[in-house]
Amino acid sequence: MKTIIVGAAAVTALIAAGCGSSNGSGTTPSTTASTTPTTASAPSGSAASLAPIHGKYSPTIDPANFVATVDNRYLPFKPGTGLHYKGVAEDGKTPQTDDEVVTHQTKRILGVNSTVVRDVVSERGTPIEKTFDWYAQDKQGNVWYMGEDAREFHHGQSVKAPDSWQAGVNGAQPGIIMPGNPQPGESYRQEYYPGHALDQARVVGPNGTVNVPAGAYKRPLVTVETSSLEPGAEEQKFNAPGVGVVKEQVVKGNHERFELVSITHS
Repeated sequence: MKTIIVGAAAVTALIAAGCGSSNGSGTTPSTTASTTPTTASAPSGSAASLAPIHGKYSPTIDPANFVATVDNRYLPFKPGTGLHYKGVAEDGKTPQTDDEVVTHQTKRILGVNSTVVRDVVSERGTPIEKTFDWYAQDKQGNVWYMGEDAREFHHGQSVKAPDSWQAGVNGAQPGIIMPGNPQPGESYRQEYYPGHALDQARVVGPNGTVNVPAGAYKRPLVTVETSSLEPGAEEQKFNAPGVGVVKEQVVKGNHERFELVSITHS
């Protein structure tokens, strides 16, 4: 099975080549949810301007600037869809599965109806973590990450994970999990809960073909995720058009890896 690893040299080459980008379901950019751009050239409505990784972070969320469905090209969340993954834990050896199901439920956060996605990680058939993630899409096609309720299982008991957070509660702020119009080299904040959750991402660009058990996907969008809470750690994600995440792998820090095995609908 082919594994695609995009190292630093390849990232630089892709950015220099100006790889193409893909629009989400966006419309005319709005200034209703803006912050200081990461750079002077960051266009209004872009992930880099709405969720900058530098400076004071306090995004303004206007419920009127959000739509009812999450249909971003690279991260669609259609209710009833199940994405099923197999991989290995951080040690690179212990088999794990990850079942992600887009529920028909919504949760109102900061006045926005957010889609609820249930994510269960299991080890040898036993759940070890269950998370409810909340996502919402704005009119520019950006998918906002509104928070997560993560539970870990210890000796059969469910314990709330310390990195659980909800936008607007205890200083936590939403971030963008997937841009509506991702541009190579663009960086953006994915979540903001100081001391607990500070992920950010950088777009590499569409690249090649990735082969996973579920099939071969052409020109997946490659992104690199990091966190100031885990210096030196780096994770790559491959999002296929019309599907979402088909592969993710930690390339610095540990050996965790997951690949898409099947897709179900209910």
